[in-house]
Amino acid sequence: MRVVMLSKAIVVGAYQRKLEELARLPDLDLIAVAPPSWRDSRGEVQLERTYTDGYQLLELPVALNGHFHAHFYPRLPQTLQRIQPDLIHVDEEPYNLASWQAFRWASERRVPALFFSWQNLLKEYPPPFNWIERYNYSRAAFAIAGNAEAGQVLRDKGYAGPITVLPQFGVDPVLFRPGVAPLLERPSGVSLVVGYAGGLVPEKGIDLMLQAVSQCNQRLAAEGVDGCYVMIAGAGSEQAALEDLARQLGLAERVTFTGKTPSTGMAAVYASMDVLVLPSRTTATWKEQFGRVLIEAMACQVPVIGSDSGEIPNVIGDAGLVFPEADPAALAHLLIALAQQPALRQRLARSGHERAMAHFTQARIAEQTHAIYQQVLEQRCG
Repeated sequence: MRVVMLSKAIVVGAYQRKLEELARLPDLDLIAVAPPSWRDSRGEVQLERTYTDGYQLLELPVALNGHFHAHFYPRLPQTLQRIQPDLIHVDEEPYNLASWQAFRWASERRVPALFFSWQNLLKEYPPPFNWIERYNYSRAAFAIAGNAEAGQVLRDKGYAGPITVLPQFGVDPVLFRPGVAPLLERPSGVSLVVGYAGGLVPEKGIDLMLQAVSQCNQRLAAEGVDGCYVMIAGAGSEQAALEDLARQLGLAERVTFTGKTPSTGMAAVYASMDVLVLPSRTTATWKEQFGRVLIEAMACQVPVIGSDSGEIPNVIGDAGLVFPEADPAALAHLLIALAQQPALRQRLARSGHERAMAHFTQARIAEQTHAIYQQVLEQRCG
């Protein structure tokens, strides 16, 4: 079967490992289509040709780069016409223009197509995006929902076809593993290195994490114990505000901002942490859809703590700690426990690694994706 996957997400090199794993599976000729770069709130990411064995990775110019709903590929119809796929995997939300391009081409030629969705909030989009959404729903042979809530949103919005809940990408255990040399040398004497990785944007709740660390350090200082150190890896609009907050909380000498790290270098970032915290907070327009950094840290045998926003508790399961979102006191309590109980850190590190390897590897995600392809084409032939 010849499958075209349309995906701006695969500009990130680490995400391409799923495609290599897919290409190893039987009876699959995979052609991936991606833009030369993609812009978002964290900046512009150039296409990383990191893992490209066994499949074709085509670059197509993208119009309206950075516009999530309105971007499209002017040369996509001609490219699909040349390739003549048996199936199109639209690795995009069903309401954007690029998805409509692919579904229109597929529908006119009776080629089955499927889409992916992370959207776990029920939103109504203005024209033309609501029209695009309905058009794609009516023509999709299958839908992959990145989390259970996204699957329910699809049903609530009228999609009646088959759905499987499956993350968009997994974690590569070769790239994300224990024992990698850390990016930063551990500060001497600190009880705990608390880490965050991801975009520096308000909804990620990094300010709440700093407040929690401040409370934790005050408690530990009262007991004569050195407190936590904070490592923040990423870039975004909130960095200056977070630096100001760290100064206000008396943490300026205990917080390091490392900036953006290429996806293939993130294992060294996690190796510098004693615990990764994902303190996401739900807003009117967003809640955490997965939390990829959680499974990456777990694969590196780093304990994880997450808020209860969106999909985070389901990703962590019983292999980490969860606190009520927007509650820095609750997070501080968990940080104190980890600082004072090395055995707890070790147990969570082991259980997190086991969970990541059992459920979230790129190979496991690829196997389930391949099974969907086979199911769609068998139904088509039947």
